[in-house]
Amino acid sequence: MLKRLLPLALATFAVGTDGYVIAGLLPSIAADLGVSTPAAGQLVTVFALTLALSAPVTGALTGGLDRRSALLVALGVFVVGNAVTALGTTYGVVMAARVVTAVGASAITAAASSTAAALQPPERRGRALAFVLGGLTLATALGMPLGTLVGGADWHLALWAVAGIGLLAALGIAVALPKVELPATSLADRMRPLGQGRVLGLLAVTTLALLGTYTLYTYITPTLGEATGGSESLTTLVLLVLGFGTLAGNIAAGRLVDRHSPARVLTGTLAVAAVALALTPLAVRGLPSTLVWGAVWGVTVGIVVVPQQHRLIALAPASAPVLLGLNSSALYVGIALGGGLGGLAQDRFGLAPAELGPVAAVITGLALLWHWGTTRRPAEPAASATAPAPEAKGAERRPVR
Repeated sequence: MLKRLLPLALATFAVGTDGYVIAGLLPSIAADLGVSTPAAGQLVTVFALTLALSAPVTGALTGGLDRRSALLVALGVFVVGNAVTALGTTYGVVMAARVVTAVGASAITAAASSTAAALQPPERRGRALAFVLGGLTLATALGMPLGTLVGGADWHLALWAVAGIGLLAALGIAVALPKVELPATSLADRMRPLGQGRVLGLLAVTTLALLGTYTLYTYITPTLGEATGGSESLTTLVLLVLGFGTLAGNIAAGRLVDRHSPARVLTGTLAVAAVALALTPLAVRGLPSTLVWGAVWGVTVGIVVVPQQHRLIALAPASAPVLLGLNSSALYVGIALGGGLGGLAQDRFGLAPAELGPVAAVITGLALLWHWGTTRRPAEPAASATAPAPEAKGAERRPVR
């Protein structure tokens, strides 16, 4: 089964690395394209917003395809978009290429997650989702540090590397993944779950949690300035600790949600994250405390998405691809809003980057309160776009717990 899941994880790793590498390369990109660093930063914002808004549309357009074909089409668009970005010599061309790349990326994460869920029995679904989403969290561990290291060289090489990873994932999927048939859904069907209060509540938790995270994470390099003294190697070290903490959290999340209530796992995670973020101004004053802080916060970052996806699938197994696509959109809305809010807090209110931590803690606290509200509501079935539960073609149908 690992042979089938590995290329799916590689595909999500390509998507995650794409976003994180760009953030680390902003100064080099700005200088090369003749724009300011904030203007270059809009490449990240536009990518995240395009991905969020296009995910339901691309999901509907590829809904009639088996998951292997859908992933190959999406990865093809993703690879082409990154290649054009690497070749771009003007801000307009690079921005347009980022939009194309985001459209391809928008179909990848949800398709990979729903495929992994369909290939596994319910009692192993959490670990399968964690493994595939581990590509995103591994990108957190390596993407930003890689961007920091490559930033002083040629940013074009990083984009070519991302395109190569996407191509390698496509080859793996073509060879190792069987045809996985899931019920096709129209755009209207995909948006119908938004009429369900419980679905909206869960998606709001995802958005708020990621909004809190990226209010600080988008500006993590300047946040570390005092602890690292501006040293590139020390900054990379802290980013690696943060990233591998995130990876460890993701690995732990799969086992935790398979053994415990996903809602309880998320409650504890958000509580710890809020405390860690609140302590940011104190923690980042010295390198040792920064490393400990980065590891703890990183673990919480790595856990959040897995129980959310597990809860959505359990809410309506027949609508798993639809709900995972909406959750992916909610995730990237949070990322885009977090970067915008962090920039606004610095520009309008004069906050130092480290002072964004308490702001992020308040938002994470709101996510926790909203999450508590979703656990106290009586369960209601989400609008199901289709009747049959997700399963791989030719596989034995398994009951969903």
